[in-house]
Amino acid sequence: MEFVDADRRVRWLGRAAVAVGVLVVLAVVWPFYSVPTGSRGVVTQFGRIVGIEGEGLAVLPPWRKLHNFSIRAEKADIENAEGSTSDTQPVKVSMTVRYSIATDRVAEVFEKYSHDGDLSSYVQTATQEIFKAVTARYTAPDLIAQRAKVSADINAALREKLSLYGAQVINIDMRNFAFSESYMHAINDKVTQEQLRLAAENKLRTVEAEQKQKVAVAEAEANARKAAADGEAYANLTIAKAQAEALRVQNAALAQNKDVLELRRIEVEKVKAEKWNGALPQAIYAGAPVPFLNVSK
Repeated sequence: MEFVDADRRVRWLGRAAVAVGVLVVLAVVWPFYSVPTGSRGVVTQFGRIVGIEGEGLAVLPPWRKLHNFSIRAEKADIENAEGSTSDTQPVKVSMTVRYSIATDRVAEVFEKYSHDGDLSSYVQTATQEIFKAVTARYTAPDLIAQRAKVSADINAALREKLSLYGAQVINIDMRNFAFSESYMHAINDKVTQEQLRLAAENKLRTVEAEQKQKVAVAEAEANARKAAADGEAYANLTIAKAQAEALRVQNAALAQNKDVLELRRIEVEKVKAEKWNGALPQAIYAGAPVPFLNVSK
């Protein structure tokens, strides 16, 4: 009985050993690999790159290895990068650079720079160098006034620089763009003075406009008075001319017909006679040599 049990144990142990051996062999020579989304599989054979696998299932012989290499968008944070303007003003900036590895350069990057697609150290160094080079082209005021152009220059230079490492820039976010505290105080004071100057100029222009308006109103009023006076003078002149013309016509008529004057005198006497109330005058002044007569006595 004990012999039978021992034989069973031996057989069980043999089967277990075979199973373990099979598992070990499968683990060593397992041909199936998976390349996750957003990655490429770099295939090496004895340390040499022999191929690139796309996303999904990859079947490889046991003498080859698969290394997952990320081509997803990565980011590198650059804190307090320092530079200096052309007028020797120190300036600092913090930036975040988002980049990815070009799919056609995966093998090159794997071989020269990174086995997993992380180039953050290269990106940080390159960004600091580019920032120094770009800020040195601008004066401090221009660096502030033309910040969009500065950002575009940094972006263009960094794209060219990182292309050497097989990376492509997605975008750059600039943060905490600042000069030294003393320079910022000087800028604030200058801005304040400029605002005061502009306010004074605006006030002066307002006063000048008001003065011009007053002058214009006075000139308009003077012109109106002059026009009224000219109109009145013209009217008086016209009336005088009409009266003179009337007198001339009357004189001409009288000169041609002296009976007209006698007719006028008779018309006047007729009007007086119609208005007489029958009373005699108290005094009569006769022409010489008739003396003064008082008819009441």
